[in-house]
Amino acid sequence: MLTTRFADGAPNWTDVTVPDPGAARSFYGGLFGWEFRSAGPDADGYGFFLLDGRITAGAMPAPADGGPSAWTVYFRCADARATAQAAEEAHGRVLVAPVDVLGQGHTALLADRAGAPFGLWQPGRRQGLDAAGEPGSLCWVELYTPDLAAAAAFYHRVLGLETSAVPLPDGTYTCVHPADGGQDAMFGGVVPLGDDPVAARTGPYWLPYFAVADADTTEARAVELGGGILLPVTEVPDVGRVARLTDPSGARFAVLEPAPRRQPG
Repeated sequence: MLTTRFADGAPNWTDVTVPDPGAARSFYGGLFGWEFRSAGPDADGYGFFLLDGRITAGAMPAPADGGPSAWTVYFRCADARATAQAAEEAHGRVLVAPVDVLGQGHTALLADRAGAPFGLWQPGRRQGLDAAGEPGSLCWVELYTPDLAAAAAFYHRVLGLETSAVPLPDGTYTCVHPADGGQDAMFGGVVPLGDDPVAARTGPYWLPYFAVADADTTEARAVELGGGILLPVTEVPDVGRVARLTDPSGARFAVLEPAPRRQPG
């Protein structure tokens, strides 16, 4: 589960690109209780979602020439330029070259060898999100990809990530974590593309999960606010209750109601 003790290679930021930022503010405000704050007149419409005054995500308007609404997951790195070069050498692509963001850090947008987009954040004055792993904030991420082994090799080479197999009642789940953190620092999983019928049509992608206190209530509220359901609330043993949703513009995200922690003994 994610925390704000960010390690190199782990997610430390996420944002959503939407055609109607006002509608997104209403949706996510009604769903998670987020408030919106502009990043300022020089930020081209970029802003922050806050919960109790802490940044939980970013938001930006879609470019004038269109493009799909989508959430992007960003991974911490020590050197954005070197990481972007490593991605190219591993047969990925640089979609937006590394750039300084008003002294807060350096960011870049890449695509892995299967085409899944993801971001980099090299901290400057800002390390990353102010909240993670608690209700209303980013807690997990999943990569939907056609080749798990190729994806694992790519992210190991580019971000130094390691994978491990976790047994489930109906098979195994491939978890991912920073090399230095060990399995206790697991922050996400790698999932076959075919497990998401929508992804099988639209292509590989990273899916952010946000922690909630009640998955059923959150799912119902998302629909009331104009969102959609990709996967209804589902119980995952020893993990919790999950649902995959969309906002009114079609951006995909998921929610997780964590299972109660087992008491020792």
